[in-house]
Amino acid sequence: MLDLTTDKGRYISAALALAAERPWGEVTLAEIASRAGATLVGLKAQFASKADILAAFVDLVDDEVLARAPHREEGQAARDALFEVVMSRFDVLEPWKPAIRSITQSGLPDPGQIAAVLSSNRWMLEAAGIGSGGLEGAARTAGLASVYAAVFRIWLDDDDPGLARTMAALDRRLRRGERAMQRAEDVLKGAQRMAAALFGAAETVRSRMDGGRSTSHRRDETGNQPDAAPPPGV
Repeated sequence: MLDLTTDKGRYISAALALAAERPWGEVTLAEIASRAGATLVGLKAQFASKADILAAFVDLVDDEVLARAPHREEGQAARDALFEVVMSRFDVLEPWKPAIRSITQSGLPDPGQIAAVLSSNRWMLEAAGIGSGGLEGAARTAGLASVYAAVFRIWLDDDDPGLARTMAALDRRLRRGERAMQRAEDVLKGAQRMAAALFGAAETVRSRMDGGRSTSHRRDETGNQPDAAPPPGV
């Protein structure tokens, strides 16, 4: 369960309750503060905008998902581990589905919300025991974000308690994404090997050129040296 009993939590809870009642775009900060039993001054001390409130909500969801994520077992396929993590996220979000539906329908997300969502996908990869660092990790994060966004829309309209449609869509897209990511990683590894080979060749050429200049310099020094002094008495 998300802890919404803190000062920030009260504002998040109030915002979600109002979003469930009517379109998110019509909800004001003053109304959120009033629903939380506080003032705008108190809300301002915690959040600068409605987007900040949503980002804080996403952060709480991330924490709960990471706390629930089971340790990936030895030999378990990455796809299966990721399936469990993503489905656990939908379980965490389920109580707030009406509010989330309202927020999603309110229009284009704030840039801060996009950054928060990308961060969430990065953490879900890590929870599934999949690295998210470097170029390969960035590609995996973008790939999962695409999968999650597509399945998220299905989850919003999936009222089956067992989320059968959501699970089927997630499994299908993860399998498709796994193949696409494998191809992308193969291309990336090929590019890295090519870059390493080109770098190595350039280093070899540079080393030979430096060696040639050094040899030429030593020859010049030998050629410019004065004749040795004659032995005494000559």
